[in-house]
Amino acid sequence: MLALLHTSPVHVPVFDALRDRHHPGLRLRHTVEEELLAGAGAYGPRTVADAVRAALAGAVAGGAAAVLCTCSTIGAVAERCAADVGVPVLRVDRPMAAAAAAHRRIVVVATVASTVAPTVALIGEELRRGERGRGGQGGPGRVAGRLEVCREPELRESGRSAGPRPQPDRGATVRAGRARGVRGPADGAEGADRAEPDGSGRVRAHLVEGAWERFESGDLDGYLDAVAAAVDAVREADVIVLAQASMADAAARATTPVPVLSSPRPGLAAAARAVAAGTTAHPCR
Repeated sequence: MLALLHTSPVHVPVFDALRDRHHPGLRLRHTVEEELLAGAGAYGPRTVADAVRAALAGAVAGGAAAVLCTCSTIGAVAERCAADVGVPVLRVDRPMAAAAAAHRRIVVVATVASTVAPTVALIGEELRRGERGRGGQGGPGRVAGRLEVCREPELRESGRSAGPRPQPDRGATVRAGRARGVRGPADGAEGADRAEPDGSGRVRAHLVEGAWERFESGDLDGYLDAVAAAVDAVREADVIVLAQASMADAAARATTPVPVLSSPRPGLAAAARAVAAGTTAHPCR
């Protein structure tokens, strides 16, 4: 059985549909911990490590052979907990990042500020992994640089009516309120993580202002339209990365000729392989 750790219930039907289409027979168990993202966004991903570890341990106790974390903000934290829980713990965006690293000019589009640094750091890991695979030979674009984060202005209303937010099925566990192990400033938190350079000079990031508020209000069409408009506005890119699983459907609404990568499908495929293999080895190494 594969357990999925989400920070929004909107992901439950998305991954169920992907399972039905591409991995029939794979048993999924969903847990939604909404406050993990809230805590990570406010105080930094490291501050929710204890809560993430507890959620993973609960999934393993429930019979999970592997766990897929579908939240990019806390993905690195989840991966680091794998040794503590004894089963493969995968972050949904690693296969996407590995695919992006094959390109020269990479643009990350995000709607949550706390997702930018973890996504850029992950792509940096995959870029360095690729260089090691080439025997340490630097490839095109291997130049010093800093991460450029562009904040997109809030886009105009799309004119679409807000529809109801997708709801999880009855098999999903949804927890609201302050998650166990989430530390705030009074608990000694170090503060929100800052976006750091990926070290290659090949990655830029664009934050779509106002889009996440639409998502939280239930205006999924407006959210996806805002993301698609931001994607179409990207220039000088060889690949565009949608940093969050919630953004995946925006790729079909964009008209750019540049390849647009999203995480749910390749992430679930990697997790399905981990379950089938029954191994604790990292699926991307």
